[in-house]
Order: sequence, then structure tokens, then C-alpha cells
Amino acid sequence: MYNKVEVKEMKILSVNAGSSTLKFSLFELPENVELINGNFEKIGIGNSFYSVKINGETLKREVDLKDHSVAVKYLMEELVENKVIDSLDDLDGVGHRMVHGGQKFAKSVLITDEVIEACEECVEFAPLHNPANLMGVRAFRDALPNTPQVAVFDTAFHQTMSEVEYLYAGPYEWYEKYGVRKYGFHGTSHRYVNKTISEVLGRDDLKVINCHIGSGASVCAIDSGKSISTSMGFTPLTGVMMGTRSGDIDPSIIPFVMKKENKTFDQVIDDLNKRSGLLGVSGVSPDSRDIEAGMDEGNERCILANVKLSQTVANYIAMYNNLLGGADVITFTAGLGERSIITRQHIIEKIASLGVKLDEEANQIRAELALISTDDSKIPVYVVPTNEELMIAQDTYDIIK
Repeated sequence: MYNKVEVKEMKILSVNAGSSTLKFSLFELPENVELINGNFEKIGIGNSFYSVKINGETLKREVDLKDHSVAVKYLMEELVENKVIDSLDDLDGVGHRMVHGGQKFAKSVLITDEVIEACEECVEFAPLHNPANLMGVRAFRDALPNTPQVAVFDTAFHQTMSEVEYLYAGPYEWYEKYGVRKYGFHGTSHRYVNKTISEVLGRDDLKVINCHIGSGASVCAIDSGKSISTSMGFTPLTGVMMGTRSGDIDPSIIPFVMKKENKTFDQVIDDLNKRSGLLGVSGVSPDSRDIEAGMDEGNERCILANVKLSQTVANYIAMYNNLLGGADVITFTAGLGERSIITRQHIIEKIASLGVKLDEEANQIRAELALISTDDSKIPVYVVPTNEELMIAQDTYDIIK
């Protein structure tokens, strides 16, 4: 006779802190029920505000948010006032999105002073993101000193890549001395989608090609739950074409443009990060909805932008199908992957040589888990909505449980 194991219910706060933003979702686990979510905007830069969504209703407040600690204070008040919790003692844990863990972290970890110090050492790899993430960590540790906090790293999932995949063919000393290598990003999303499709298909040994296509985009080859390779590299700038990022380019373009435009290195990198991709090619917008509207109007540059994005994703799918020795499933997720019917269609048309066939009627969906390939498609294709916030909460739950 076995004793019944009691499953403890926990309320876990999932947090993503940016330099002037703070996004949150509160979940009740293990049921995975989202109780409330919201965004704090323009922290520390004036005209700040926040919005909270609960029970299908969105509440907006205009308040002075001089720093993240003030935002956390308002967040705590909203949780109590909306009766999501009775007191701060009801919060069992806080999970934080951390962009870069370097080679130090291959999984999510309980946050300690030593973990914070290690994250600070990774700031040079993600100077725009890690300092902001750490601001959020410190603000919540101050507000909730007795509540366990967990760091969930975007880069951790890709630490299973082999040296052949993560090493660049530059001087090996750059890797030894400075950690110059492929790190990859969107790991939390790739991991969530792989977990979901494995549950749907009832297998944990799947070879998956996941296409996370949003304003930032990356393709990942996954074998039995492990990242084998991914399109983003040392930074999120490389790989497939994105909303405002160029994706892969010849690095010799940078000094060439510096001379022609009389720009600094940092200015050209800024152009490649913020004024390239869909925006750069179309000249219209980084938003796929605007691109598709332009396509409907016959705007040739919008058509070119969409075709180029589709081609770069298709190229990575074909390469990763070869790397995996044949994929079991292809998945689409994130903004365009979940919602852009025409982009999915164009990508799948460009991998017809792999025996992949689109079911055009099934493809007429947005943000739903669905099979969109035909029965005779050599590789099935699914749309799988991602949920990085829930993945962060689940990791936090598992660690503090």
C-alpha cells in the first residue's frame, strides 16, 4: 500500500524586466492557471503607466514609475487589491527571465548572491538585457526577501550543442580567452514548444525543427529534448531575417559601410539591429501586418521582404533537416509563426523538396495548436503557440517544490 503524495499548489510570479519595462504573469501551479498579467511601461523615462489584465478586463493606470522598485510596489498592491492573493505571503516564488547565462548556466537555478555575481559577469555578452534583468531581480528580492527567486536563462537550453555546432571558425584563442562562440537565444520558447509537441505526439524522442518567428526570430534543431543547433549566435543579430535585424550578413559589409556612410562601428551595428530586416528591405515597417497590407496593394518591396524572410527560414529548415538526419516534425511559433498565414504558406512552399505539403484549409488559423500539413506530407507541420511565461513559472515551481 502506497502513501498518497500531496501535490502542493503554488502561486508563482513570472517576470520579464527590461530597461524601462516590466512584464508579469501570475500562475497557479501545477494546474497552470494564469490568474493575472500585466505590463509596466516607460519606467524611469516619464509618462509612465501600467496595465493589468484580469478576468478578461484590462485596467490601465497612469502613475510615476521612477524605477523598477516602484513598479514592483504597484504590482504587489494590484495583486492584493484584485484579490489574487490575500497577502504577499501567498506568493510562493518568483521566476525571472534572464537573457544570457553564458557557459555558466545550462539550466534554471535558484537565485543567490553567487548567481547574481555570475550573471553580472555575463553582462558584456548582453549589455542591453542582463543589467535590466538584474534590476528586476534586485527589486523583487527587496520587496519579497523571504520568497524564493529563480533565474531562467534564454541561453541555457542551447548548452547541449556540440563543439562542432557552437564553435566559430575564427582563431580558437578567441573562444578560449573571451568566450566567442554561438550561444543561441529564445531557448525558453524552443523548450516549451518541444515539450508541448512531444506531449501532443506522445513521444519524448522527437527530432523537431522549431521556427520561432516573431520580431526576433530563430530556428532550432532539437533531438530528444536537446538543442542540437540554433540560428542565432554570439548575439541575437545573426541567423534568419527578422523584424528589424538583418540576420546573417558578410561581416566585411560593416567596414565598407563605415567608410561610405562615415559612420562608426557602433552606428552600423545599430543599423543592422534596428533598421534592417523587414523594415530595411520593405522601407515600410517591421510589422508583418503592415508588410502583408503592402503586399495586398502590390508594393514590390513588401513582397520582396516577405519572400526573403520566408526563404531564410526555409533554408535553415532544410539545413537542420539534414543535421537531424530527417525531422519528425516542424513547428511554427511566436508572432508570425502563430499568426501569419501567408508567411507559413510561403515557407512551406519553399521546402517542398523535403516532401512537406501544406493543407491550405488547415492553415487558416491563428494562435491555435493545429496540424497544418496534409496527411501525405513527409514531415508533419504544426502551429504551437508558445508560452515563455508559463515555462518560467514551471521551472520555478519545480525548483522550489
